[in-house]
Amino acid sequence: MGGRPRPSRMRAAAAALLALVSVPALAQPVRQGAAAFGDWHGDAPGTVRHITVDALPRPSATASSSRGPSVVARPSGALPTVPAGFTAQIWAVGLDGPRTLRTAPNGDVFLAESGAGRIRVWRPTAGAAHPAAPSTFASRLEEPFGIAFWPADQPRYVYVAETNRVVRYPYNGGLAPTGPADIIIPSLPEGGHWTRDLAVAPDGATLYLSIGSSSNVATGMTGTVAATGSAADRGAASGDEANRAAVFSFHPDGSGLQRVASGLRNCVGLAVQPGAGALWCVTNERDGMGDDLPPDYATRVKSGEFFGWPWYYIGDHEDPRHRGERPDLRGQVTTPDVLIQPHSAPLGIAFYTGTNFPPDYVGDAFVTLHGSWNRATRTGYKLIRLRMHNGQPTGEYEDFATGMVASDNAVWARPVGVTVLHDGSLLMSEDGNGTIFRITH
Repeated sequence: MGGRPRPSRMRAAAAALLALVSVPALAQPVRQGAAAFGDWHGDAPGTVRHITVDALPRPSATASSSRGPSVVARPSGALPTVPAGFTAQIWAVGLDGPRTLRTAPNGDVFLAESGAGRIRVWRPTAGAAHPAAPSTFASRLEEPFGIAFWPADQPRYVYVAETNRVVRYPYNGGLAPTGPADIIIPSLPEGGHWTRDLAVAPDGATLYLSIGSSSNVATGMTGTVAATGSAADRGAASGDEANRAAVFSFHPDGSGLQRVASGLRNCVGLAVQPGAGALWCVTNERDGMGDDLPPDYATRVKSGEFFGWPWYYIGDHEDPRHRGERPDLRGQVTTPDVLIQPHSAPLGIAFYTGTNFPPDYVGDAFVTLHGSWNRATRTGYKLIRLRMHNGQPTGEYEDFATGMVASDNAVWARPVGVTVLHDGSLLMSEDGNGTIFRITH
């Protein structure tokens, strides 16, 4: 029979259609096992990976590569690809090696412009899409990277870690120091991995400092081996690697420098987890073992821990290049919390504490992946989200901002720093073309 549909049927059909479009898209399945590995072709916001220890390939299952990216100009109109409901926009351009981003307690944004040897600061204007021109807070620095405010709530000093020392500037919340810098730690090991990051313990009595290794796997390392003490002391590097590949603590006046944890090949970025107070580190692992080994990682770091470098990786997996050298350390190696696609090069970490993003983002962490130079096909070049549950890492991470790879050979952005603004938006620096992007929901 023909004729017009009954009103009741029309209402039912409309209700069904409304229900269909109102249901959120089903979450993508978590990529696990061999499927957790991959390259830029499979990257997209919402893609979730969980790399587990039992999925690691054997050493040299694939040949190692050396394929540095060609950095090209950002294509006209190109922006990072972000999840539905989010927007990415350019916040600042024309920067020279923009690296670490930190938000001061008063809302100002500090940047370690490492290529120019200076610290820049912006004072964002509420509701403005772009900030006013930055001020130069400090200059003539030697590859500055780490920035910390002390005390954390009402800082009187801004600490800066240069590659060769740590200094602090008297500070009252302004755009310039209130006096000359004090040299807090006059000498740090130089060469090799040059970044030095800083973080402040929740009680303010301690600051943390990360120092990466001088080499890839320390095959020429010499020196004595500690027979007693914590795993961190027994696993501490020696010879040319002495006082490297570790996280240290020191008092606010620079005294009391001591090792907290060792075996961290290159812990680039540090952050203290809000609420839990845990110290987190994002680490670049070693090269020369193949495309998918060993994973980079993000992890909590506790006093006395040893993370394996150079003798072991990701738990008790022995590096074949150091076979049989340190059997005493087997069983003493801490397995990291979140394993990240090998050669992604994580550099920055920040926990989300704002109110602009949906509530389920609060407490999760964002990590920048600078991208591979040592893999047959590119990986990294994106911003990822570490998923937490009740403040504990699940081991899963989710692609958040992608799309910065132009081809198998070229990229137009290399993410480095990340911070949360007081309005709840997120800033991400990239040092390929010297840009800062702002991401809002």
